[in-house]
Amino acid sequence: MYRLYTRPGSGGFVAEAAFALANVPYERINVAKSEAGDPQFLKVSPLGQVPALALPEGGTMTETAAICILLGERHPEAGLAPGLGEEARADFLRWMAFMSSALYPAILRLYYAPRYTADPDGKAAVEAAAQAEIDRGLAIIDRSLEGRGWLAGDSLSLADVYLLMLYSWHPQPEKARAALPNIERLCAGLRQHPVLGALNADHAMW
Repeated sequence: MYRLYTRPGSGGFVAEAAFALANVPYERINVAKSEAGDPQFLKVSPLGQVPALALPEGGTMTETAAICILLGERHPEAGLAPGLGEEARADFLRWMAFMSSALYPAILRLYYAPRYTADPDGKAAVEAAAQAEIDRGLAIIDRSLEGRGWLAGDSLSLADVYLLMLYSWHPQPEKARAALPNIERLCAGLRQHPVLGALNADHAMW
């Protein structure tokens, strides 16, 4: 059985959503922030971050986007991602990579600014630069959704759920809703999804 190391309010939200949407059983192991440096957990996740996934056949993996891509490939019947060879697969991979490499790191810099500067007075500058990068990245996604229902293809994929999670972490939700109408339209529908709504009771994303 899969074992998913996660915690409420973390990037584990989208990994938990993948299991729930696919109706695949797994063991959920909650790792408090205070436990991130535990030597046993560091064997699973060397950076002490969640989510981390222990695979049924042995071995572990980290990185939210990578976990989602793997689960989509392993459980194609669930429709978590466009399949290999499908035209929409390119969009799915593009947006998963973009969100994990551009948006997610900017969000971390915004909320954990002191980690990203050696200047004791540099926190405000790091936060301002991170906020600008978040808004720029979300604006790119918003333009891509013009006239489209989903990020990749004609149905819900984990790319949309990943976007919902990141968008929910925007520090100025009212401003974001006004500036990003296409993302808001997509996410408003996802907030009503029964599976995602049930997960939100624990994660409090919105």
